Amino acid sequence: MSLVFHAASGSPYVWRVWLALEHRRVPYELKMLSFDRGDLKTPEFTALNPRRRVPTIFHDGFALYESAAIVEYIDELEAPGPRLFPTDPRGRAVVRRMVREADQYFAEALEALVAQLLFTPQAQWSESAIAHAHTALSDELSRWEKIEQTMAGDFLAGALSAADFTLYPQLALALRIAKRKEGLNLDAALGPRIAAWRDRMQALDVVQRTWPPHWRT
Repeated sequence: MSLVFHAASGSPYVWRVWLALEHRRVPYELKMLSFDRGDLKTPEFTALNPRRRVPTIFHDGFALYESAAIVEYIDELEAPGPRLFPTDPRGRAVVRRMVREADQYFAEALEALVAQLLFTPQAQWSESAIAHAHTALSDELSRWEKIEQTMAGDFLAGALSAADFTLYPQLALALRIAKRKEGLNLDAALGPRIAAWRDRMQALDVVQRTWPPHWRT
């Protein structure tokens, strides 16, 4: 039975799972849900994920949500594509650490920026909250620029991995959202190594194939 991938366009958490599925070449059925239509509130979807959030997968009678857990599950499936985590314990631990750093620190600042610039009417924007989120994101980008394993090869932990598929969607959304406010130049916070990594990631076929549909318009 193929894996059913419940998704919504633009979520960095959805995007990381989509990248993982394509990278590992796991057969799947994509179900793109709509927040506006209330697709996440239906009894059918609630039965799969009582938190009513995406991403969620359903595979051979097994439902799973939370993107980091889904990515690890995908990595352990029999599939022809490259693995998402190294096979050696220390390498795997480093990638898992990077995933958690991105989710704990970068994503926290990103979500603060998104809350203001995407979900708050412009007339009610808090300049102090926006400035705080921008500073936090800039500080995080500086840390990623200097982190010891960063750019050990072309990617964050050497080979393309779950770390790249976690941080890149978050960064892409942060850069996109920041453009909503004139003068909020998050691109200037990119150091040369992270900027080059961003460009390499964006050029990947797997990234272009999974680019959020509504970002193309």
